[in-house]
Amino acid sequence: MKQYKMGIVMDAVDTIKTYKDSSFAMILEAQRRGWQVYYMQLQDLYLDSARSYAECRQLTVQDQARDYFQLGDQQTICLAELDVILMRKDPPFDLEYIYATYLLEQAEEQGVLVVNRPQSLRDCNEKLFTREFPQCCAPARVTRKSSLITEFLTLHEDIIIKPLDGMGGKSIFRIRLGDPNTNAIIEAVTHDGTTQTMVQKFIPEIINGDKRILLIDGKPVPYALARIPARGENRGNLAAGASSVGQPLSDRDYWICEQIAPALRAKGLIFVGIDVIGDYLTEINITSPTCIRELDSQFKLNISHDLFECIQQKLRAV
Repeated sequence: MKQYKMGIVMDAVDTIKTYKDSSFAMILEAQRRGWQVYYMQLQDLYLDSARSYAECRQLTVQDQARDYFQLGDQQTICLAELDVILMRKDPPFDLEYIYATYLLEQAEEQGVLVVNRPQSLRDCNEKLFTREFPQCCAPARVTRKSSLITEFLTLHEDIIIKPLDGMGGKSIFRIRLGDPNTNAIIEAVTHDGTTQTMVQKFIPEIINGDKRILLIDGKPVPYALARIPARGENRGNLAAGASSVGQPLSDRDYWICEQIAPALRAKGLIFVGIDVIGDYLTEINITSPTCIRELDSQFKLNISHDLFECIQQKLRAV
């Protein structure tokens, strides 16, 4: 059996929480398969004479809360020597992230499978990508103009405003018609009208949770993790204090997945996490989707196994 070489670009391994880190779950699965795992961070990638390299270390892990990893000696590897690279760097999605996708794209051109495809990471903003599926979404508008935001607020009376590059519930606000803080909120989120911002009609079903649904090559995991906002909150983000409960997908959830699956496969988006509130798709997360560990624990799943079966099938097809 071939021993595959896998690179993983991620945040500092010594900062993760193993009980809920999806990248950690993926590393565990790669290790179970006997794969060699090469750990690297964004700053370790570089280009030399039109070939991409990384200063990296081999990584081994144990499924425990402390002393959970060992790193080998630092080495330099040409990314083309790897079979697959997982791009798992958390946002912010900034210029450094974009530059990294160009380096990964060079490796892809040399035959390396990059999950997810670098070009699609650049092309598919996690909030704007939903625009390709209007049949799945609540009314929304993207603008930097205060007048267009207040017009949208007048029309819908109760809205959510959020930055296009945010994560973890940061800078997400609910505005009701007549809120005396409306102008201040708009100024803050748009940075005084200099930054494009998304506004969406408020979906009251958020009280029942913001569902995270994971898809592997367009096929959904049959359970979602519903993130229930904390008391007095509108944000269904675990980082904002939400609690979570697993639940089977609804018929509407499956329908939404069917609507977006062909585009995900066409764009090489192998591992994706979508957010659904009530009947509506709100985000398509492609950079470093989470919730593997929580769903595995609640429903006795092994989502990473299914992901790596998909990856291995694609590697064999090359």
